[in-house]
Amino acid sequence: MLDFQGRPVRLCRGWTRREVLRAGSVGLLGGGLDLTTLLCSSSGAASSALPGFGRAKSCIVLFLMGGATQHSTWDPKPNAPAEVKGPYGPIATAAPGVQLCELMPETAKVADKLAILRAVSTGDNAHSSSGYYMLTGHPHAPKNAENVPIGAPNDAPSLPALARHLLTGNAGLPGGVVLPHGIFNTGGIPWPGQDAGFLGRAADPWVLNCPPSPQGYRVREVQLPDDLDVSRMGNRRALLENVARGLEGDAVASVLDEHTRRAFQVLASAESRRAFDIDLEPKSTRERYGETPFGQATLLARRLVEAGVRLVQVNWYRGPDEPDANPCWDTHVNDPARLKEVLVPPADRAIAGLISDLDARGMLDETLVAVISEFGRSPKLEGGGGRGHWGSVFSVALAGGGIQGGVVHGASDAFAAYPKDGKVTPEELSATIFHCLGVRPETELRDRLGRPLPVTRGAPIAAIL
Repeated sequence: MLDFQGRPVRLCRGWTRREVLRAGSVGLLGGGLDLTTLLCSSSGAASSALPGFGRAKSCIVLFLMGGATQHSTWDPKPNAPAEVKGPYGPIATAAPGVQLCELMPETAKVADKLAILRAVSTGDNAHSSSGYYMLTGHPHAPKNAENVPIGAPNDAPSLPALARHLLTGNAGLPGGVVLPHGIFNTGGIPWPGQDAGFLGRAADPWVLNCPPSPQGYRVREVQLPDDLDVSRMGNRRALLENVARGLEGDAVASVLDEHTRRAFQVLASAESRRAFDIDLEPKSTRERYGETPFGQATLLARRLVEAGVRLVQVNWYRGPDEPDANPCWDTHVNDPARLKEVLVPPADRAIAGLISDLDARGMLDETLVAVISEFGRSPKLEGGGGRGHWGSVFSVALAGGGIQGGVVHGASDAFAAYPKDGKVTPEELSATIFHCLGVRPETELRDRLGRPLPVTRGAPIAAIL
C-alpha cells in the first residue's frame, strides 16, 4: 500500500513522490503538462547548474586506437602479482597521492591538471562495437560484435559530428574535425560511429587524411596545388556552382554543395589555411609534442581549436608498417615491449605537450582535453606476453575547460579487472564532454523519421566538475 503521509522521498531526478503524482494528475486532467517532458526539463536545469557548464569553448579528443593497457598507463597495480602488474612500477606525480605508470614521466608532471577516471566500462570486448560506444555515447547493438556493417541501428552520430551539428565553428571552419585519418580494423574495415549517422551527411565531420610523409606533415585537403592560384580556383568554383544549379532540389547534391562551399571558403581564406600549417610552429613547440605522427597531429589539433574548430578528434595513426596481428595499442603479443618502445613514450609526450602548451597560452581553462580508447586490456599477461581485449574496466583522463585537476574518480579492483566503485559509462562521459561545451544531455536531436532523441542518456560526472 502506498503511503502518502510519510517523509518525502526524493526520486532519481530529485523529485518527491508527491510532486510526481501532482504532475501526473495535471496531465491526466488535461492540463497539457507532459510528465516525461517535465522530468527531463528538471534534469536539464540540474545538469546546467552543475559547475563547469559551458566553460569549454572547444574540445580535443585523443583516441588511443586499439585499447590502451590500464595497468601500464593510468592505473598501475604495484601490489598485484607479476603477471598482472607487468614489469613497470608506479611513479609519483604533480598531484599529491596520485600515481601513474613509470612509462609516463611527462604526463606525471601535469597530473595536477588531470581528472583520471579509473572505472570506465563498456562491457564490450570487440574493437568496433566498443569503439562505437565510446565515440558516440550509445551502446552498439549487439555488443561484442566485430565488423558489423555501418548503418541502422548503429547510426548514432559521433562526438565531432554532434559538435558540428550543435556548435558553430569560426572562420569558415567546421565544428568537428577528425585527423589524421579514420579508424579501421585489419583488412581496411571501417568502424561505425565515425560519421553523422542519422543526422545526415550535412553534419559529417571533416575527416582529414594527413599522415606524415617524407616531405613533412601536410594537409592536402586545404592546400592549393603549386600550379593552381586563387583566381583559377575561383573559376573552378564558378563551374561547380553552375553544375549545382542544374541539380537544384536534389538532396544529395545539396549536401555536396554545402561541403564544397565550405571547402572553397577555407581555401580562399589565408587565415584558415594557416591554421593547418604546423610548419609555422617554432621547432621547440614541435619538439614539445614529439615529432611523431601522434605528436604532430595533436599539435595540429591545438592549432585548429585555436582557429575556432569546436571539437577535434585525433586518432592514433595506423601506418602501413603496423603489424596486422598487433596493430597500434592492440597488444596481443609482447605487451611490455610494445608499450615501452613504441606506444607510451609518444603518447606521454603528446599528452603532456598539449596540456602544458594550452596552459602556457592561457587556453586550458577553455579547452577540454579527453584521452580515451575503445577499451582496456585483460588483467593477466597471456601467452606471448600480450593482453587481450577488456571492456569491463579501463581508464580515461580529462583535463581543462570545466574539469577539476589533480583528482581520481572511481577505482578498479586489485587486478584492474572490474570496477570497484565510481563506475563510469560512455553515456556519462559524453554527457560530461557536452556539459563542458555548454550542451545539455537531453538536448533534442531528430532522426531520419523525425523522432526526438537526446544527445545522450547519461548525466555529467559531477564529482570531477
